[in-house]
Amino acid sequence: MAGRTTSSGSRNLLATLPVEYSSRLLAGAPTTNLKKGQALFEIGDTCDGCYWLKEGVLKVSVTSNRGAERILAIVGSGANVGQLAMLDGLPRAASVHALRDSSLNFVARSTYLQCLRDSPALYDYIVDNLVARLRQANEEVAAASFLSLKARVARALLQFARHLGEPTAVPDQLVIRDLRQEDVAALADVARENVSRILSEWRKHELIVRQSPSVYVILKSALDREARSRPMMSGANRS
Repeated sequence: MAGRTTSSGSRNLLATLPVEYSSRLLAGAPTTNLKKGQALFEIGDTCDGCYWLKEGVLKVSVTSNRGAERILAIVGSGANVGQLAMLDGLPRAASVHALRDSSLNFVARSTYLQCLRDSPALYDYIVDNLVARLRQANEEVAAASFLSLKARVARALLQFARHLGEPTAVPDQLVIRDLRQEDVAALADVARENVSRILSEWRKHELIVRQSPSVYVILKSALDREARSRPMMSGANRS
C-alpha cells in the first residue's frame, strides 16, 4: 500500500494487506475532504465502509450521556478509520473529527466483502489484524491501570505532538498549536483539574512552555521520561 501506517501505534487493516489486495480496494476509491473540526461520522451512524487517511489528522472519540468526551486515539496519514464497523456491519462505535484539514479515500463495505469472496486468503490477514488490535487494547488498559497520572498526561501530550507538533530552532523542542487542556484530559482519561495541576508543575520545571492558552512548547525527551513513570507504592505494597 502506498500510504504509511499511522505513528500512533494503532493497527491498520488496509496497511497490513499485500499490495495486490490493498491496490484493488483503493482502485477508484472516491476522495472525501474534511475541514478542521468537521465530522467524518458520528457514533451510531450506519456503516457503509471505511476510510484511509491520505493527509491530515483525526481524533477518534466517544461521548457520555452527560457530554463528557473521551478521546480514544489521534491518528495521522496512513491510518484507517471505521474498519471494524466495516467488518461486522454494525453502527459506528465512535465519532471521528478532523483536527486538521484532511483528505481520505473511501472503501465501500460492498467492495471489501466482494474482495473477501474472491480471495478467501484475506481472512488470515483479518485474524492477524484483530489479534494485534486486541493485544494493543490490553496494553492500553494496563497503561491506564498502572501508570501514574503524570505518565498518562505525558503520553497524551506526546501523542498530540506526534501528529500536531512542529519543530523549533532548539533541538528536542516541539510546539503544539490549538491544544486545549480538556483535549489532553480526554485523551489521558484523567480529570481536567489534574491536567492543569501537572502542566503547571511542568512549566515551573521548564519541561513545557505555555506560549498562549492553546500553544505549548514541549521538551520531548523530558516528557518521554515522564511517560514511563509509575505511581509510588505505599505501606505493605512497597517493594
